[in-house]
Amino acid sequence: MAAEDVVLMRPDGRTPRELREITITRNCSRFAEGSALVSFGDTRVICTATIEEKAPQFLRGSGQGWVTAEYSMLPRATAVRTTRDSTRGRVSGRSHEIQRLIGRSLRAGTALGLLGERTIWIDCDVLQADGGTRTAAITGGFVALVDSLRGLFGNGSLDCIPITGFIAALSVGKLGGSLLADLCYEEDSRAEVDCNIVMNEFGEFIEVQGTAEGAPFTRKEFTEMLDLAERGISSIVKLQKGLLDLSENEQKAVDIARDRLRELKQA
Repeated sequence: MAAEDVVLMRPDGRTPRELREITITRNCSRFAEGSALVSFGDTRVICTATIEEKAPQFLRGSGQGWVTAEYSMLPRATAVRTTRDSTRGRVSGRSHEIQRLIGRSLRAGTALGLLGERTIWIDCDVLQADGGTRTAAITGGFVALVDSLRGLFGNGSLDCIPITGFIAALSVGKLGGSLLADLCYEEDSRAEVDCNIVMNEFGEFIEVQGTAEGAPFTRKEFTEMLDLAERGISSIVKLQKGLLDLSENEQKAVDIARDRLRELKQA
């Protein structure tokens, strides 16, 4: 049997390009300024946005805001219990790397200069892990972020909604010689190539993480994986936009922010 035939029989019956079922439930937290429960198949992450009315020390007096993130996994998000970071007394290297990725990705979708001197914290907690937790966290985290920003606009704290573009992420990889979109854990743990791609709604790349776990991969394969990611992320952005359903007034507020950014760049 050819490798391609083997890979077409994915654990959950999907085709190589097919994404897992993705659901996003907004306003899942009573207290957070924005929240989203996101599921990529059996991977589930709760993302909450908290607005702090002060900027980090390095931005004090600049008039600019900041978006940052924290990431963690519940002990039984995995098949074997994972010790909490608080018990270890430090954030694990993996968690630290992922939360920095989430923060960078979400800042790329925010006009920080129009946010004012405030910080938005995006907390991403993995309830259940079946591959792609970081990409799910970015996707759900952005929804929570937008809801917090539209809240600032709605209560008059901002006169625009400082979004530069919708942000989403997806894993792609190579297994058994075939290229796959949205790997579950069983696939990810055996993948020959593992990539995480973050893009905006305009098809621009924000972050590309790619590793050959065994043999190197070719430029042609890499291009095909990027194409796979772009198609998947485009469909995720459509889902985000449909769920957020910005009103006409809110969309105008987003356009105002983008116009101001263009003016600043031309000045």
